[in-house]
Amino acid sequence: MENERIARSKECTEESVRAGAKAAGIAFVASVIPTVIIGRKVPWAKAHLNYTAQAMIVSAASISAYFIAADKTIIAYAKKNAQSSLFLATPMSWYLPPFAYLKLDEKLNPLLQRIYRVKCRRAATCRKTEVKLSLRLSMETENPRVIPLSRAWSGHLPGRVSICWGRGNTLKVSFLESEESSSNQISGGKVVEVKLNNVDGGVSDEQWCRVVQGSVDPFALLQSRKDSFQSFQDENDWWEHVMEYSREIRSLLDNSDALVSPAIEDPKMVLKRVDDPTPLKASWELLEIFYADKHSETWIPERLVDWLSDFDCLFSGSLPTVHEKLMAFQTELVSMKAVENDPSYWEAMSSALSVGWLDIVVKLLRLHGSYLYDQLGSREKENGLVEVVALLISQMPRMRPNLPAGKLGECYKSKPEFMRAWEKWRTQITKLDCSAFWLQCEHKQTRLGLKNMLQVLLGNTSTLSNSTYHWIELFVSQFLYIRPFTMGLDSTYSLARKCMQLKPVSGRHKLMDLLNGILEDNTEVVLAGCVRSFGPWMTVHAIELLTSGNSEADAILHEERAATGGICIEELHRLIYAQILASHPETWTIAPIYLTSCMKQGLGLLENLLYQLPVQNQQILKKSLEICRLYALDHVGYDLMKIAGVHYWKHGQKGLAVHWLQQAQDKPRLNWIAKQLFDFVGKSLSDEGFKQWEGILDLLGTESETAGGLQFLKKYREFRQALQEVQDGVTNDAAKKAAEALISLMKNPSTPRQFWLPLLFDSLKILNWNERPLLNVSETNLLLNKLQEFSLARLLPGFSRSELPPEAVKSIRLALATNLGRAILEE
Repeated sequence: MENERIARSKECTEESVRAGAKAAGIAFVASVIPTVIIGRKVPWAKAHLNYTAQAMIVSAASISAYFIAADKTIIAYAKKNAQSSLFLATPMSWYLPPFAYLKLDEKLNPLLQRIYRVKCRRAATCRKTEVKLSLRLSMETENPRVIPLSRAWSGHLPGRVSICWGRGNTLKVSFLESEESSSNQISGGKVVEVKLNNVDGGVSDEQWCRVVQGSVDPFALLQSRKDSFQSFQDENDWWEHVMEYSREIRSLLDNSDALVSPAIEDPKMVLKRVDDPTPLKASWELLEIFYADKHSETWIPERLVDWLSDFDCLFSGSLPTVHEKLMAFQTELVSMKAVENDPSYWEAMSSALSVGWLDIVVKLLRLHGSYLYDQLGSREKENGLVEVVALLISQMPRMRPNLPAGKLGECYKSKPEFMRAWEKWRTQITKLDCSAFWLQCEHKQTRLGLKNMLQVLLGNTSTLSNSTYHWIELFVSQFLYIRPFTMGLDSTYSLARKCMQLKPVSGRHKLMDLLNGILEDNTEVVLAGCVRSFGPWMTVHAIELLTSGNSEADAILHEERAATGGICIEELHRLIYAQILASHPETWTIAPIYLTSCMKQGLGLLENLLYQLPVQNQQILKKSLEICRLYALDHVGYDLMKIAGVHYWKHGQKGLAVHWLQQAQDKPRLNWIAKQLFDFVGKSLSDEGFKQWEGILDLLGTESETAGGLQFLKKYREFRQALQEVQDGVTNDAAKKAAEALISLMKNPSTPRQFWLPLLFDSLKILNWNERPLLNVSETNLLLNKLQEFSLARLLPGFSRSELPPEAVKSIRLALATNLGRAILEE
């Protein structure tokens, strides 16, 4: 990042100099010609402007043009860098998730394509260095997942290296051994999954899955409430909704494998850890304290004390902390006999007292040797001083509504009451500090240690600075003992800057950067910290806290920008997070919830996602159709069913193909399938060929309108059943039913023309019914017209001929003519 800033600064300087020189040259040419002409032609100028004055005029124009152009260039570059700092300053892999199902569309999401091209251009000049660095850092910090190939790898240098996207923010690097390097061995290779960036919330993969899945319901509920509240009559109501959302997310970040406190407490156990804190939970609680919890604005310093007591251990790995000091002392405490003689005992208590861990301090004071039964008589004055200091510490006034169980202090809800109690308490400490009892304390370490603790309580700046180890601890101690009446965030950033100067840190810490941005009240810095350190999940869900009741942050995050493709920053991060979810088979089902919350491009990317899903998987297909129904994407659902029908037809699963095409009401494809099936079965509807239709007929159901050309099969089955009853010698009703089925088939436009003649030939018994004609004149004329049309169609090339006797047409024509005559006579 620092090298990038230096490179951008150098580029900005060079470009501004180039633009200034160009403008100065143009101004010189534009000013020197009129100046020389006026100096020679105009009498007044000729008399008053000598060569020096003319040179000054030309120089002034050129210099002014130079600085104006340079300033404009610098301002333009600064604006450009400020707008793109949130996107281009983060790791490249964060913006390029592997989409197993979702592919980017240039029309739907031009911004991500633009970022991809910019990243590729930036990486083109130093491709080798960046790839080697990414691989080295990843393999040093984490154990990469190795996927062995089917053959062993000899360990030689690979003959070929292939890189492709994995899932999440990983690359799959394939090392393939060449044939030359493995002439005497079996060729093979390895596939290594390499993590590209260092986004780490300190949680396990199992907990990440629980967090990702569990955060969907609170997010969706908050979005529905936001949509229902177009104008908030009472802002407190909305803050309550945001706080409910924040508490549900925070509960997900709690460690499910929390340690259980022992039933019998160890008196020498200084720190009790019942939960394993994570940086992700620490950052979320920070945002909740400063942005979401509006009811705790009056006691933010106390919230910071609680936050530091829970998460100070997170700084211990890279920085010295009070927590680390207490842990080291707890290890030494087991072997100590007289703790009051050890300087680390008093240093640990002063450090804990400076950050407000009162319960730990009082517990350590009770370990003093003067409390032993055999020491009470000889060390009565010393024990009295220790007890008085412990009592004063336990009675320290706290500006907060309540205290957690086990915490010490006296709570005050109103500021006037707290101020009176604080002045009274401070007066008692001052009197004790000036008391003559200190001269009667013979134990030097106890006297010096207690006096140092009183200086902490009195707010001695040098004592507080010596007792803390990094600027956040010093910042909290300033609130506790020097500025106890501070409410809200008044002048907190200036105080934080002073603490940073007094306690500088060698490296950078993600939580410190986040707190610094919060105290600075810089929304861009806070959002960039979330993006860089905690990834897209944190960014998407933290935006809801940043914009609650903060009109400035709301305007920044919801402003539509040309640099982001006409969408706002909030929608951009939701799209990126949704696309990352879509790349995993286990999380793609929750991606639509985030996509539909994006008003500009969300539905377009959702359609793109649904079209890319594999239709051969029945569960995925049914889930996709359910998503289409929930979000009113009926046209996408019909398209998916059509795609599924075509897929199953191509793979020989004709029943599934007909089912999905029928659900999609795709009559053109059903007609085409009907024609293909007719040609496959044959040109004659014999008993053997008709058996191949039975399975598909059962799929058509009762709604023949959705069957397309296949509805002919259903009607024909009814006709065959009636015809079979006629052949079995049933009454005239069966013959009449068969005649009606024949007319229905011949009137149906879905009945293929090549089957007209077989249908009429099978119906000869009905046409020649002895008792009475079963067809009236109009029906008989219809059949005659169909027969004539069939006779003419036989003359056309490519006509599919049926396997019937040659005299079939004559027999049918004779039967129809006979039936027509009988019908005319009967009428």
